[in-house]
Amino acid sequence: MNYREQTVVEGLKRGDNRAYKHIYDCYYVMLCKIAFTFLKDDFLAQTIVDDLIVNIYEKRETLQIFGSFRSYLVQSVRNRCLNYLQLKQQKFEINFSDMEVSDDWLLSISNGNDTPIAALLENELEQEIRQSVERLPAECRAVFEKSRFEEKNYEDIATELNISVNTVKYHIKNALLRLRKDLGKVAAI
Repeated sequence: MNYREQTVVEGLKRGDNRAYKHIYDCYYVMLCKIAFTFLKDDFLAQTIVDDLIVNIYEKRETLQIFGSFRSYLVQSVRNRCLNYLQLKQQKFEINFSDMEVSDDWLLSISNGNDTPIAALLENELEQEIRQSVERLPAECRAVFEKSRFEEKNYEDIATELNISVNTVKYHIKNALLRLRKDLGKVAAI
């Protein structure tokens, strides 16, 4: 710290108004420009710099500056801008995994209430399921459709398709594995 900066810092510690005027005269515009490069908002940049100067005044008696006073001011403005941006991002960031979803809302979607989002989700899910079922091998698809869509039991399916109950079980297991794999991306959304 040079002699002039040291004199200014000592004046700040004493509460000398000339020292604060020196900050405004010599550093204010530069500090506002630095803050603007971070914030892209003139008013906010000026507010950050004004807040820094007020903070220096409030802590004047315990103020300890090692190195250049100019570097201290620049670093302080930079840190305040970064802190502001971080708080702003945290404020507007929505973490869906932390949201509490009420049972009523989930039921309204699953029951197909007339909400636009529920209808959209239901249509998208039905389309994904239909496409996945269509991709199953023919015999596997026939067994699965009879089981799930026609609600037939394994014995009835075996009799109707002239296959064993174990073959029905095999096809159902196979179909579920393939569907789980295909629809896993939908469940992750």
